[in-house]
Amino acid sequence: MLLALAIHVLLILMLLTLAPEIIQPKKEQRNPVSFTLAPSPSPKPAAAAKKNVKKPQASGGAPKVVTREAPQKKAEDQPTPDLPFIQLSRDDLASGDIGKMAKRGDGGSGAGQGKDSGLAYGPGEGPGGEQLFNADWYRRPTNAELATYMPANAPRSGYGLVACQTVERFHVENCRVLGEQPLGSGFGRAVRLAAWQFLVRPPSVGGRPQVGAWVRIKIDYTEGVAQ
Repeated sequence: MLLALAIHVLLILMLLTLAPEIIQPKKEQRNPVSFTLAPSPSPKPAAAAKKNVKKPQASGGAPKVVTREAPQKKAEDQPTPDLPFIQLSRDDLASGDIGKMAKRGDGGSGAGQGKDSGLAYGPGEGPGGEQLFNADWYRRPTNAELATYMPANAPRSGYGLVACQTVERFHVENCRVLGEQPLGSGFGRAVRLAAWQFLVRPPSVGGRPQVGAWVRIKIDYTEGVAQ
């Protein structure tokens, strides 16, 4: 047993002597790094001097006077201007005379030429605040022209009233319904739809035709016959 134990001890010693040495890498030795915070640079004396130096004022000059604008007066404090006075000539007064309004007559006659047209309503009563004149027929529409636009189940009698704008060649456009009788009869719409066939003289102001002025057109219906 002693011999076997000695053999084992010898084997262990042999193994230790034959095993290669473990070489550990050398660690680099670094010096410790240190740093310090530098204080902020102080302003240069020249720059500081520039800030404190005031520009000399020219001698002999008067000091500048700062004037402030006077506060504007409120609208309530301002006096109200006088209303303008409109001067009317004799022709303007004559054109507004109700007694000289154009009467309703035949469409084929030449009445109304060279004379001022009568106003159906006062100034501003037409569409968009336009003056509205009584229409002066150049040619009255026929029953055949109006019958196409008669409403279904129309009453026996009534009327349709429209306002139209005169254009070249005695035609009208932009017609608007002003009223009808009886209400809901459809006579106003029938007159508006048939208005493209109407031939109306433009109103005359101061003896001159006013193409583009608005006229009042009324069509009366009696027992299915338009007048």
